Amino acid sequence: MAILGFLMIGTFLYLVMTKRVSVLIAFALVPIVFGLIGGFRLEMGEMMLEGVQKVTPTGIMIGFSILYFGLMIDRGLFDPMISRLIRFAKGDPLKIVMATAIITLIVALDGDGSATFMITITALLPVYKRLGMNPLILASTVALGAGVMNIIPWGGPLARAMVSLDATSSQLFNPIIPSMLAGMAWVVFVSYVLGKKERKRLGVVQWTNHHGKNAEEETAAALDMPATGLPKMFWFNLILTVVLITVLIMELMPVPVLFILAFALALIVNFPDVNRQNEQIAAHAKSMVLVCFTIFAAGIFTGVLSGTKMLDAMAVSMVSIIPDWMGPHLPTLIAVISMPLSLVFSPDAFYYGVLPILSESAASFGIDPLDIGRAALLGNATTGFPLSPLNPSVFVLLGLCKVDLGDLQKSVFFWAFGTTIVMTVIALITGAISL
Repeated sequence: MAILGFLMIGTFLYLVMTKRVSVLIAFALVPIVFGLIGGFRLEMGEMMLEGVQKVTPTGIMIGFSILYFGLMIDRGLFDPMISRLIRFAKGDPLKIVMATAIITLIVALDGDGSATFMITITALLPVYKRLGMNPLILASTVALGAGVMNIIPWGGPLARAMVSLDATSSQLFNPIIPSMLAGMAWVVFVSYVLGKKERKRLGVVQWTNHHGKNAEEETAAALDMPATGLPKMFWFNLILTVVLITVLIMELMPVPVLFILAFALALIVNFPDVNRQNEQIAAHAKSMVLVCFTIFAAGIFTGVLSGTKMLDAMAVSMVSIIPDWMGPHLPTLIAVISMPLSLVFSPDAFYYGVLPILSESAASFGIDPLDIGRAALLGNATTGFPLSPLNPSVFVLLGLCKVDLGDLQKSVFFWAFGTTIVMTVIALITGAISL
């Protein structure tokens, strides 16, 4: 059974990484083939259904979070903060880069890497061009900010970890909130270092006044944003979002239900007209459907992997080759190597294929499998995702900034790895993962 399980995961990884089939198809069909080979023809239907049922709350949470934050971005919730940060920075490259980091950390709350890249790069690239700043600095800063923010519960990695470990978002996310905050602080620090280099190279550049415009108006024009005023429904949307995040962290109600209610309330208040409501849903329906369907298909994969006992057999075989002295330190080891592993495994391949084996192996050493999940989240497909060619959204970042992947990797790898190390240290101090 262990050999069959490794072959199943290996086939899945091969098909996904070589792009022979889509992730959804690989999730649905590969386990069926190997389940039949293992002689589980009659039992597989129940295994697959049980797997899908387990991931349903996660699919609901992710789907409605995409709709909710898509609505908030469309309604301009983050626009005033972005414009004010840039106006404050004016012509100082150091302030511009630091503002870039803060803006990215805010915009990345939507949990969608591609959307984060499109919003931040589109807004800030004109400013970088106007000042003659290096677009690689923009790409690097945005990559670092988006990476650490990808830990949020409605982001991809944590959702995948929840599915693989049959865990809740509060079990995985809440203990590493201090680590995430430390990672955010590290990103701002790195933006200071990068910005200082740009200031040294360029100096403080003054906006040129055209047609009598002052510096603030020039900046607003460069960003294509209004100089004054707030978007419609700004205060309602801000308060609703703050309450949503607060209730989520306090676990006052199930997260999937929370997002359904928040989105329904936001939709009816922002768009009283039914036709406008339908248009808003349709605007983000494609990304919602793709993500949710993939999660449901992943339930088939994990259901067969667990139900056939392949996972248990693989864990036993892996434990046999792990030195006894290393076993108790698996969480720390996985946390440290999690970021580089992003360059080797796609998020689906790691969280659905590798993480279950690692967590089962750790359990045999008396380690809570959730420790392994938290350790993986400190780097794999989080701080490392903007550098991996296995993440399609990375090419959105590269295309908008017109920089090469190799250049981005050389610029960011050291700093991104530093983010993981900082978060790992805090996780060890707070007890989120065991030493």
